[in-house]
Amino acid sequence: MRMRSYTLHLPKDARPGESIGLDRAVLVPDGFTWSAFAFSVLWFLYHRLWIAALIVLAGLLALAGVGHLLGLPPGIAAIVTLLASWLIGLEASSLRRWTLARRGWPTRDAVIAATPEEAEARAIGRWLDATAAAPRAPFPAGPARRAEPVIGLFPAQEIAR
Repeated sequence: MRMRSYTLHLPKDARPGESIGLDRAVLVPDGFTWSAFAFSVLWFLYHRLWIAALIVLAGLLALAGVGHLLGLPPGIAAIVTLLASWLIGLEASSLRRWTLARRGWPTRDAVIAATPEEAEARAIGRWLDATAAAPRAPFPAGPARRAEPVIGLFPAQEIAR
């Protein structure tokens, strides 16, 4: 069974352990999106990504215009269009996450599941878990800072006497 990662997006006023905003929760799958590949501009319009839809439409029209100006044969033009659509399919979910964050719906959690229903159950279950004191960061905070001085790329070593 193929597992896929999903991100949970909730409004800024949502708090862990509370159900406020869960009726409007958005779960975005990560990875390649076949429907964005096949119906690029329509996919963006369906998901209410107006600016991204305009940019994709302008990009595809510009790509077609440049291909026509260069006199590309129809086969090469079709390959270029397929490659552009492939790129759109790869990045569509990232553009959707970025737009949600820009609109005030940040990523609150990331889950891995086999189906969207399972992902929704896991994400909302973790969100409602009363033991969660704060939302989990989707990425680790990074290494702790050292108190000792650093020379170049390496920490200063004490000289044995």
